Amino acid sequence: MNYIEDDHNHTKYDCQRGCSVRRSPTGELHCRMVNSCCKLSTHNWLEGLYTEQANSLFEVRFKNTHKGFFTNASGGVLHTGDIVAVETTSGHDIGIISMEGPVVVRQMVRHGIDLQTYESRKIYRKAKTLDLEKWQEAIGREHHTMIRSRQIAASLELNMKIGDVEFQGDGTKAIFYYIADERVDFRQLIKLFAEEFKIRIEMRQIGARQEAGLIGGIGVCGQALCCSRWMIDFKSITTQAARSQDLSLNPQKLAGQCSKLKCCINYEAAVYIDAQKSLPQVHQPLDTEEGPAYLVKTDILRGLMWFSYDPQSLSRLFILPAAKVQEFIQMNRKGIKLPALSADIGVSDSEFKSAVGEGSINRFDHRSRKKEGGRKHRNKHVRQPARKE
Repeated sequence: MNYIEDDHNHTKYDCQRGCSVRRSPTGELHCRMVNSCCKLSTHNWLEGLYTEQANSLFEVRFKNTHKGFFTNASGGVLHTGDIVAVETTSGHDIGIISMEGPVVVRQMVRHGIDLQTYESRKIYRKAKTLDLEKWQEAIGREHHTMIRSRQIAASLELNMKIGDVEFQGDGTKAIFYYIADERVDFRQLIKLFAEEFKIRIEMRQIGARQEAGLIGGIGVCGQALCCSRWMIDFKSITTQAARSQDLSLNPQKLAGQCSKLKCCINYEAAVYIDAQKSLPQVHQPLDTEEGPAYLVKTDILRGLMWFSYDPQSLSRLFILPAAKVQEFIQMNRKGIKLPALSADIGVSDSEFKSAVGEGSINRFDHRSRKKEGGRKHRNKHVRQPARKE
């Protein structure tokens, strides 16, 4: 159970569901929504606007990234942050309303839901104290159930990994999220689970990216993982997207915490592919009077290309715009030898500089001597105490 406890006010923060749990001195259970402590949180940018179609529609969030869309059948007034009991295939579940108003319709369209044919389930009522007690009791069983289920799966030597367990709000059903590279026979496993936990079992397969979204974490960029923050679908990512951006094909740098290629590789791939269409294809060095000039580096977005007479050295580089390189290639094709490259032909200000010498340990010595000299000069004017005879 992913809880953070605050001993000062006896409050527990459930980061997997985005709520806080606190008991009053009289023993009454209080639960409320905490937006800053949940995955895939959304912002209602249409707050205050209401339409007839969206008045009764609500987005309800459950554990981790599990969400659903429900219709208010309670007859009462519901708002974002209310903890409600909702309809399931059997029994009821407890969730938190995370969105209301016209933006719910936009969210349904974003998830590819057809509003004309979608049959939404019902919100029965606001969760009562008894509902909350059963809900928290079911949540308390999740961690032990997950550990025990992994032991049972290992005893059957099944090639699978159980990543998480989610109990239904009334404690009568549990969803086991698992990862497997091949088809798994669950008949014996489900039988043992039912005998061990005395609940109805549902096995739900997820991928490595979905597991990372369920667990969450911090990426190399210093921010929360995109899959746990806002992504709802996962598009295929290939090394071609990395090649189009001139990224180093290093698996350790390109792989995310799910051991798959990072989702952010796709974010700018289309921009780089469009920019590459305006760049000339340099298949051989430029023929100049001083010798062949080799392409060393390309700035795709700025349309600049670095050339050097020595492909193994970066000490003498010449920057040429893409249009100028295209012109030089056409001249070479006609048999015209180019003049020697110089800074006057291309771009004079180069950003491709060496950092050798910038980290010298003696670079602050001169400044230190100045400070010491100034300190000695000031000390001359300090009045010395009279010497005792």
